[in-house]
Amino acid sequence: MPAARPGRSYDRTVTPDDTDRFEASRPRLAAIAYRLLGTAAEAEDAVQETFLRWHAADVDRIEVPEAWLTRVLTNLCLNQLASARARREVYVGQWLPEPLLGGDPMLGPADTAEQRESVSYAVLALLERLPPTERAVYVLREAFDYPHREIAGILDITEAASQQHFHRAKQHVAEGRPRVEIDEAAARRIVEEFLAAARTGRTEPLVRLLTADAVSIGDGGGKVPAYAKVFEGADAVARLLRGLFTPGEAKRVVIGGSPGIYVWSANGAPAVVAVLQGRVVGVMCLEVTAEGIVAIRNQVNPDKLVRATAVWAAADHGEPLFHAF
Repeated sequence: MPAARPGRSYDRTVTPDDTDRFEASRPRLAAIAYRLLGTAAEAEDAVQETFLRWHAADVDRIEVPEAWLTRVLTNLCLNQLASARARREVYVGQWLPEPLLGGDPMLGPADTAEQRESVSYAVLALLERLPPTERAVYVLREAFDYPHREIAGILDITEAASQQHFHRAKQHVAEGRPRVEIDEAAARRIVEEFLAAARTGRTEPLVRLLTADAVSIGDGGGKVPAYAKVFEGADAVARLLRGLFTPGEAKRVVIGGSPGIYVWSANGAPAVVAVLQGRVVGVMCLEVTAEGIVAIRNQVNPDKLVRATAVWAAADHGEPLFHAF
């Protein structure tokens, strides 16, 4: 492990090389932080704090900069998770992670099935249930392929403990996602069928696309209207969606207009994106399996859509399928 202790301050001049060495690691650090914290803003704050500590350290004594930076960042995130869990106890309504639209570099590596799954919206929601250390081990091992020996050094635990944490985390994630996945093209077709069914004003077409135990969750954060409870069962979810897509002046007033509806991708899976005057006002993440749509997680909290709006502005998204409401 590095000789210098994270957080220790040194009186020295920061060099361009110091900054360049950190910037080379920034994308990886941001991707780790996002998986650990669930929001882009908190992830960026953790990366910035890591940057400040890097500049305050005696970097010439740090033998392996990547390991040092990962250790500092991960422990900052673990501290942040402790306070974040307390805040979420008083959060208005349901709490969901911040979705990242396709093309966002914070999504991180997607070379393997494990890496893609680790950033999926469904898995991020499941990771919220894990103890912080268990979550950190899962992210470092599954998404970034860190060996248990290095994870043990990062988290100040034994290698055996790291392996045990990983086994438990994998088991919890597997229990939460028992169904067979389908390929992206097939999932996108189902999402397009879903939107067509939602526009009919009838529940029957929607019920056929949902699994019997489908759930729908919305996160408005107390900033915009969102259902505070979880809807369970195909019939209940279908009725909710029918109401959501039924045109109405009251909805246009609340939203500020009629948003354009697009089929896009979020966290590596097909999603429905609502955009009004260039601003993303909603991202509906659908968990699609061979059995049908298992879960619909609708993020409408504007605080969690700032980054999505910036990414959307840089994308070539064409015309919307239709305008809602």
